Amino acid sequence: MFEEVGTTTEGDLIINVGPQHPATHGVLHLVITLNGETIKNVEPHLGYIHRSIEKMCESLTYRQFIYVTSRMDYLSAHINNHACAMCVEKGLQLEIPPRAQVIRVLMDELTRIASHELWWGAMAMDLGAFTPFFHAFRERESINDIMEETCGARLTMNYMVPGGVMHDIHPNFQRRVKDFLQLYKSKIHEYDEMVTGNVIFQNRMKGVGVISAEDVISYGCTGPVARGSGVSSDTRKHYPYEIYDKLEFDEVLETGCDSFARYMVRLREMQQSIRIIEQLIDNIPEGDFQAKTKAVLKLPKGEFYSKAETARGELGVYIVSEGGTTPYRIKFRSPGFSNLSALNHLVKGGKIGDLIAAMGTLDLVIPDIDR
Repeated sequence: MFEEVGTTTEGDLIINVGPQHPATHGVLHLVITLNGETIKNVEPHLGYIHRSIEKMCESLTYRQFIYVTSRMDYLSAHINNHACAMCVEKGLQLEIPPRAQVIRVLMDELTRIASHELWWGAMAMDLGAFTPFFHAFRERESINDIMEETCGARLTMNYMVPGGVMHDIHPNFQRRVKDFLQLYKSKIHEYDEMVTGNVIFQNRMKGVGVISAEDVISYGCTGPVARGSGVSSDTRKHYPYEIYDKLEFDEVLETGCDSFARYMVRLREMQQSIRIIEQLIDNIPEGDFQAKTKAVLKLPKGEFYSKAETARGELGVYIVSEGGTTPYRIKFRSPGFSNLSALNHLVKGGKIGDLIAAMGTLDLVIPDIDR
C-alpha cells in the first residue's frame, strides 16, 4: 500500500530547516520528514516575509506601484520594474523611444548577469566551497558600480518608468560596460577551474534533484529550472518584447534534468547576456530616453497583462483597471513560487545532503515567493 504524502511511520524523524538557516537563503521554513538520512517528504511553509505587496499596489498610482516590485525578487529589480512598466504602457498604448528600449535591455541583461553571479557564488558556498563567493562578487561589484552611477542605487534600482527610463545613461556608461566585458571574459575560465570541473562538486550535483520535462511543465516551472530539463520557456524568444526579436542570442537548453544541468544553464546564460550587450553597447540610438506622458496616469477600464524573463523565470503582471489613477486589482505571477512547488518532487527519496544541492539550483529569492 502506498503511503500518503506527509504521513510518518515508526522510526521517522521530522526536522525543521529554516526559517533562520543560511541554506534557505531567506526566511523559508521547510518541514522535512526523514527516515534515517532519506527524505520522505518536504513541506515548505511560507508567510515569514509576507508584506501584502499586491494589496499595497492598489493604493498607489501607476507610477508609484512599479517600485514596490523592486522588493520582490530584489536580484531582478530592473526586470521586475520593466515588466510593470510594460503593462502600464500596454494600457496607455504608449510607444517607447528606441533609445529607451535599448537602455532597458542593456540594464536587464546586466541585471541577469549580476543575479547569476551571486547565485553561482552562493551555490558553491552551499556545497562547501567558500572561495568562489568572493570571485563572483568581484565581477558583480563592477556591475553594481555601473548601476549606481546611472541609477543611484545598487540593488533596488527604481529606474524603469512608464514610457522609458527615469534618467539618461551616465556619460561613462558605455566605457564602463566595455571594461566590465573585458574583465568578465578574462575571468570566466576561473569559474570552470574552481567549480564546474571540480569532481566533488560534480558528484554532489549530477543525478541529484532530477525532474523530467513533463513534470517541469506540470509544476509550471520556468526559467533555468525548466530549461535544465530541456523545456523551451524563454519569454524573450517566445513572446519578444522591446528589441529582443532583433537580437542574436540562443536560448540555453540542457537535457540532463538534474542539478548540474540547471547549473550549466545559468553559467551559459551569462555568456548569452554578454552577446546581447556586445550587440547593443556601441549601437545605442540617439533621441529621447522617455516618451512624453501626463504627470498623473489613468489607465482605461479593462484588464492588462505583460510578462518578462527575469533571472529566475517568467514574471507576469496582471492589472485590472476601473479607469482611475490607481489599479483596482494587481496580481503578480512570480517564477519562484512555481519553481518552489517542485522541491518535494526533486528531493523525495534522496539524502538530506542532496536537499541543499537541489534547492540551491532553484535559485530561490524568498520575497519573490512570499509577497
